[in-house]
Amino acid sequence: MLSYQHMYHAGNLGDVHKHAILAWVLDYLANKDKPLSYIETHAGRGLYRLDTEAARKTGEAAAGIGRLEQGFDPVHPYRRAIDMVRAAHGIASYPGSPLIAAHLLRHSDRMTLAELHPQEHAALLAILGRRATIHRRDGLELGLAICPPMPRRGVLLVDPSYEVKMDYEQMPAFLHAVRRKWNVGVQMLWYPILTSELHAPMTDRLRADHPDIALFEVRFPPIRDAHRMTGSGLAVINAPFGMADEAARVEAVIRQITA
Repeated sequence: MLSYQHMYHAGNLGDVHKHAILAWVLDYLANKDKPLSYIETHAGRGLYRLDTEAARKTGEAAAGIGRLEQGFDPVHPYRRAIDMVRAAHGIASYPGSPLIAAHLLRHSDRMTLAELHPQEHAALLAILGRRATIHRRDGLELGLAICPPMPRRGVLLVDPSYEVKMDYEQMPAFLHAVRRKWNVGVQMLWYPILTSELHAPMTDRLRADHPDIALFEVRFPPIRDAHRMTGSGLAVINAPFGMADEAARVEAVIRQITA
């Protein structure tokens, strides 16, 4: 949906869960001397500021990265990416997933990003236009069009806004189609866990379609009255070796702070 603005939610608990695990995956894959493809279907603007009125209004960053940062060792790839972004853009900066990827991947790796919102696309182009191929295009259409990518080794991150129920309904068919075309790619789908449990039919379908799929979920209290988000989930096809252990460590950091 073009009305969605992630600046209100950047650095929240879901971002920490998603970005910490993504950073580990990219770092793990980049440690092997083979090039990668990184594809993102809903890239956002890439760089956010946590001292804006939008960020302060929701308090989500303060309850997320503001509390959890010290739970990650400085050598963790997530912390390394954050530190590099702050060094370049200021202490109040926070990287979206495209910028995390840009700091952890090598120049030999290929990044392809999609963002449909005109303002978000323009901001993304300004920050990563020299590093990535950036499309103002529906991300699901792009993902199907370019898979399998070259290099074939790589990661696809799918992170819709979930503003409408259709987002949940589209994901299983999309991932099924991508896997048929790109059976070696690591496919990562982030989803919010809400009080309504809207994600449940989607994850049931994903399990039925992909018996080997890995689901990494963490639950936490809502950060304010009437806040509907009570957890964060990642569905991963072709999860790299050791990813389950890393997801458990990230979950433990979140639980320790939010319990």
